[in-house]
Parts: sequence; structure tokens; C-alpha cells
Amino acid sequence: MADGREDPAVFTSTSLPSDPRLLATVTNAYIGTRVYRDILHVNGVYNGAVGDTHRADIPSPLNVKMTVPGMDRLAETFTLNTRTGTFSHVLQSADYTATHQIYAHHSLVHLMAFSITIRRSACTSQPITVQLQTPFVLKSQDLDLYQGPDFQGAHYVYGKTRVPEVEGGPQPTVHMLWTPVPQVVTLCGEEQERSWEFLIAVAESEEEAKRSFGEGLASIAAGSLHSSHTRAWAALWQGSCVDLDGPLPLRQAIYGCLYYLLSAIPPQGNPGFPFQGISPGGLSNGTRGEDYWGHVFWDQDTWMFPNILLFYPEAARAFLEYRIRTLEGALHNAQEQGYKGAKFPWESAATGREVCPEDIYGAQEIHITGDVLMAFEQYYYTTQDQKLFREAGGWKLVHAVAQYWCSRMVWSEEEQCYHIRGVMPPDEYHYQVDNSVYTNALAQRSLSFAADIARDFLIPVPEEWVECAKKVKVPFDADKKYHPEYDGYSPGEPVKQADVVLLGFPLMHPMSPEVRRNDLEMYERVTELNGPAMTWSMFAVGWLELKEVQRAQSQLKKCFSNITEPFKIWVENSDGSGAVNFLTGMGGFLQAVLFGYTGFRITKTSLRFNPSCPDDVNKLKVTGISYFGNKLKFTITKEEIRIKVTESPLDPPALPLEAVLEESGQRFPLCEGRSISFPTVAGWIQRSPTEAH
Repeated sequence: MADGREDPAVFTSTSLPSDPRLLATVTNAYIGTRVYRDILHVNGVYNGAVGDTHRADIPSPLNVKMTVPGMDRLAETFTLNTRTGTFSHVLQSADYTATHQIYAHHSLVHLMAFSITIRRSACTSQPITVQLQTPFVLKSQDLDLYQGPDFQGAHYVYGKTRVPEVEGGPQPTVHMLWTPVPQVVTLCGEEQERSWEFLIAVAESEEEAKRSFGEGLASIAAGSLHSSHTRAWAALWQGSCVDLDGPLPLRQAIYGCLYYLLSAIPPQGNPGFPFQGISPGGLSNGTRGEDYWGHVFWDQDTWMFPNILLFYPEAARAFLEYRIRTLEGALHNAQEQGYKGAKFPWESAATGREVCPEDIYGAQEIHITGDVLMAFEQYYYTTQDQKLFREAGGWKLVHAVAQYWCSRMVWSEEEQCYHIRGVMPPDEYHYQVDNSVYTNALAQRSLSFAADIARDFLIPVPEEWVECAKKVKVPFDADKKYHPEYDGYSPGEPVKQADVVLLGFPLMHPMSPEVRRNDLEMYERVTELNGPAMTWSMFAVGWLELKEVQRAQSQLKKCFSNITEPFKIWVENSDGSGAVNFLTGMGGFLQAVLFGYTGFRITKTSLRFNPSCPDDVNKLKVTGISYFGNKLKFTITKEEIRIKVTESPLDPPALPLEAVLEESGQRFPLCEGRSISFPTVAGWIQRSPTEAH
């Protein structure tokens, strides 16, 4: 799917952005930083009490820059290769090439590394010296650091966070080992090429830090450290790729979004640490005063999660396990506000207690609780993983959320329905409103899912759940045939971001195409143009649903003003303000492709498809879609859909599948290794009624 000869997954520039926030990030699920930044962060390690809690800054030995005297005479490039998860800086003269590679190891998550390689390109025998600028200062505003004895040639430091999130809460200790960095490295006269490798190991125990460092040293000795990292990335891309025959900027945007999101997820198999969620700007950000202090919002559950779920349900499960581990905090939040059950915090860190610095959001933006449960619902209907619910705490969470919604509702005698009063909807321009349509529809969906899963597990369904789901008010204007954002909303009032349009997707709230169109038109013209980046993706999905492809594209094009050059880092708002490396916006953009262009919808019994590709996209290939344990590849053109089961594991056994076409009812068994094809029409994938392939 070439568009010229430029690789859409490799971003190269002859200079760095002037704003250091826009530098490429190198992260895995456990540790992360921006290149040339003096601090790094560890997943789940926060310092500070409640509203002040933020990612703990750890001094970064990875902050090294390569220079040589007379650099202005050299060709210089900076490259982020998303295929290999590696950032490189190259200096080239007629006589030699010097390459600096930086990466956070994807599968050995406690390791970051960099290498310097000098290679002669001419028949000279002069020594070649490269200088390494290392502005490393061993201090932190968040940890009391102590130096320990060197270990296997590495320096060693450890320190405990200074202030717990809540009294008696966790105060993790961070242990770090790193290879000392010399001021210069020299290729001697008789040498053609030489590499110097530098290793950093970070963990929350001395034992794990030393074990990881030792493993890294052994890999360096075997010449396999970087190659094992690139193999892990190759496997990631093999299992999750979206490519299309279309415009280069669109392809680059997709690769960039996938790279930054995939960087943040736990590796396949046992990650070896409890995953603590993803903040809007990821591990490369989150110090005090940036990226909302590294807190976890609905951004994770609503905007990032669905993309990860479609490709890597095992990693998606880790997101849900974070919410289960912080359930005690959510129970405390509800009790503190006088309600039953669990109220998830608007901003979450290590404990699940509310850590938003401004009380109004934690008190009123309660849709977060339904957002969390919708992620559990999508996971359940994609995987049928009952163990998470029966044995790993999922059912307790579902039950607690249903309890919360019932206790949050009040009966209106006048309207003969339940109200949810005094909330802030996703549109944060408005607060203390009654019956936010998004919040109430989400509460209804939470209760319906809780009842469905109880029935699946043969647990009696509380009558209250059924009654509240049936009778909660979901505002609708029957005259204008649209959904008011809340009670008393006047058409034309400005809106901060996607809100009512989320009823159509991801909520899939029942409505006619006419109402869907009216909602889109009503809110498109009043939504803040420079608002959060994920907004226009959701308008695009709505228009694609209605087969208004050009209108969808005009919305999606607005997202490109949030993508910065040269490394495709997203900013939250198009004026550059807000969170940077804005994974939320990337998640929304990917959903516009993954759920918009394909028409994928996760329902109780099927994975639906109904493609709508823009005119300039001739072919769309989505590799690695996971459904009931199978891996599927979709190839979509204007004329044809081709589906292939690429993997159907036996242990545990994947459920046999079939494709069904909506209009004709035609059925196609899906068997591993075989492709089926049919004209581009709507249909769905479902469990085959037969138990054999």
C-alpha cells in the first residue's frame, strides 16, 4: 500500500521542534520519558497528597546528547521509527557516521537503553571522537534519594516518595541502576566500527532492579538487547495493524497514534507488575503542573480502551484490573458523598480516591463511573471472559456501580421517572445541571449490563436495577426530534466538546437516523472549534454511520491541526494548550478509522461491520481484530470485503465463528487460514451455532 516511497511509519527530521514538549517519547508500560528530558516516570509511582498527587520525577540517565566538534559541517537527522520503537540521532560526514539510538524496552519493561555507534565510511585511520553531553543531576523534588554501592559496573540509587496520596497510603521506593556515561567515546585508528551500550534499570525493589539489570547486561553481551526489543515491536505490529491505500498524512497519523498507544500497554504474557492505567499524556508526562499531574480519567476507558480491546484483549484486561484494584477507593468516594456502591474518581492515581485538585469535577462529573463500566461491558461481549467477573473481582465492581446509580437517582412525581440531578456532563462549560442526557443514558446502560451479566451468572437481579434502568429520564425533544444536552438546554448554547453525539457512538443508544442526524447538526455548529482533540472524531463516526462520507472527512480533517511535526505528537487543543502527547485525541482518531471506516460495533451477540470509506481511501486493511479468542484480518474496498481468520487457538479454545450478511441473511463459516469474500455490505460476525469448524 505504498504512497510514493516514503514509509508512513518512520518520522524523520533534520531538526528538533523548538518546543521540548513536542519531542518524541520513549516509553513502555512501566517507565517512560521524552527524548532529551532530564526526568523519567514510573507507572503508578505518585508523590503528593490528594489534589497535589502527581507522577514522581526521577532523574533520567537516558538524557544524553551526542555532539562532535564542527557539527555544522555534518548532515544531521533525528528519526522516530515506530516499527522498531526506536528513536535515533545520526551525524554523518564524508568520513564516518555516528548513530545514537534510544529506546524503552517493550518486553523487558524495567529497562531503558541507548547506544552510540561510530562507523567509518572512508579509508582514513584517524581516531574519531564523539562527545556525550550528560546534564544528569542526581536529585528529585519527589523522592528522598540515597546512593547505594555500585553493582556490576552500574551506579545505584534508591529513594522513597515523600508524601502519600492519602494518610497511610502507598509510598513506593524506586530503585535505579545505570551504566556510567563517559564524556567522550572514541573509535580508534585501527577500528572500522564500534558500539557502546548503556543500560538503565528501574524497579520498585532492589532485587527486581538488579535482576533486570543483569538480564540486560547478558543480552548486551549476546548482542541481542536491541534486537529483542525490535522483535517485540514487530510482533506487536503483526498483531495489530491498520493500513490503507490513501493519503500519506492519514497513514502517518494512524501509525503515529498506534505507536504512542501501543507503547503504553503491558507486553504479551505476564507483565510482571501491576499495571496502573494510562493518563492523557502517558508516562512521558505527568510531573506537577503538566498533563493533569499524570492522573487517570475517562480518557483511558472511553477513548483509548476500545482500540486496545479490538487488538489486544489481554492488555485491555489490565486496564480493567486497575479499576478493580482501585475499587475500595471508589467505594469510599461514594460513601463520602452520601451514596451507596462505587463512584469512580474523575481523576484517579494510586488508590482510586478522588485526586482532582478542583472539587467541582470530582463531585459532579459522575459519568466517569458509567464510562468505566462500559469498558467492562465491551470487554465481556468481545471475549466472553467470565473469569474476570467470577474470580477476579469484576462482578463486585459491576454490582457496586449498579448500586451507585440506583442511589444517585431520585423519583420525580411530576414526570413519573427517575432524575439524576446536579451533574456536570462531558461538556464542561455547564455544571450543576439536571438529567445530562449522556450521563443518564450511560447510567441506564450500566444497569442493563449489570442485570444481563447477573442473569448470565444465574444471580438474582435486584428489581431496583430493572426499575431504575426502565424509568430513568433520557431527555428527548419530540417536537424538534433531537436530544437536549440536559434539562433546560437551549439550542445554540456553546458546547465545549463531544457530548450528546456520544449517544450514537459509543453508547449506541436507540434512535432513528433522523434523530442521529439532528443531534449531529445541532451540536456540530455550537461545539468549540479549538476544544479537545477527540471531539471531531466522534462527529466523523456519526456522519459515517449515516453514509455522509464527505461530511465525516471534513470533521476528521480538523484533527490534523492537533498533530505536531515532526514526530506526530498530539496536543489536546489546536492552539497548543492542554495535555501534550494527548493519547486521548489519538484514541478518538483511531476509533474514527477502526469503528468509523469499518462500521465495527460491539454488541451483546456480534461484532457488526458496515464500511464507509472516503473517496481517497481505495483499500483498508485491518489486521489482528480479536473476537472470542480468534484473530481476524479484514480487507475492505469499495466493492468487496474479505475476512480471514489468521489465528484460532486451541488452548484455550477459540469459539468458532461465522459471518452473516444483514440484508440477504447469507452465512459464511469462518475457518482458520481460509478467506471469505462478499460485496461491501453490512453484516456481522457471530459465534457459529455449530461447535466445529
